[in-house]
Amino acid sequence: MQFNKVEICGVNTANLKVLKEKEKMELLARIKQGDKKARDELINGNLRLVLSVIQRFTNRGENPDDLFQVGCIGLIKAIDNFNIDMGVRFSTYSVPMIIGEIRRYLRDNNSVRVSRSMRDTAYHAMQVKERLLLENKQEPSVEEIAKELGIKKEEVVLALESIVEPVSLFEPIYNDGGDTIYVMDQIGDQNDDRSWLDEIELKEEIKKLSPREKRILNMRFMQGKTQMEVAREVGISQAQVSRLEKGALSRIKGH
Repeated sequence: MQFNKVEICGVNTANLKVLKEKEKMELLARIKQGDKKARDELINGNLRLVLSVIQRFTNRGENPDDLFQVGCIGLIKAIDNFNIDMGVRFSTYSVPMIIGEIRRYLRDNNSVRVSRSMRDTAYHAMQVKERLLLENKQEPSVEEIAKELGIKKEEVVLALESIVEPVSLFEPIYNDGGDTIYVMDQIGDQNDDRSWLDEIELKEEIKKLSPREKRILNMRFMQGKTQMEVAREVGISQAQVSRLEKGALSRIKGH
């Protein structure tokens, strides 16, 4: 698949505008007031973001024009559902939405056949999951999704597993300011017995870290939180969390 083509879906990618975060927030505020012109401007100003996201699907053999259109649908959904009071960057919120839309498209066109009833259950479960996430500002449990659908939690798990494609932990999701965010960066450490921080023998080096670095490592590896969750609590972007985390770990491992 070629993504270095100048034109995709009639859009000249060489001339795509890139908005600053402040500009995005200003446009989102105007959109909230019903400004349709601001909505169009925000969509056009984030097409390069869509282009960067669809490049991770280069090995699927899909038409880039189709993926770009689907990605734009995800972008529009992100714009319509974004809450400017959440305290997170728009790209941090919109990238998973764009990826989710593309994954749904790929599942619908998957050569592996899944029964219609199971696929419908999975799609309903994902819709409920997205709604509960927006309402409660936190990831819903399988039990909560099952209760909303009126089915057993085992059925929800089986349905969702049936449409999931394997993905590498080192697959890049997004690159923001030179820091690449990988799948593994959005996965929490679920080791409840002992964190690896308790096991390492370099406590003196850990003491040399800044209070913010210590807090980030504690939340990531002892509390099992994702980088996105840490970013919300600390009040910085996910890319900054990734940069601070990797820098701290590199210094510890280096000593």
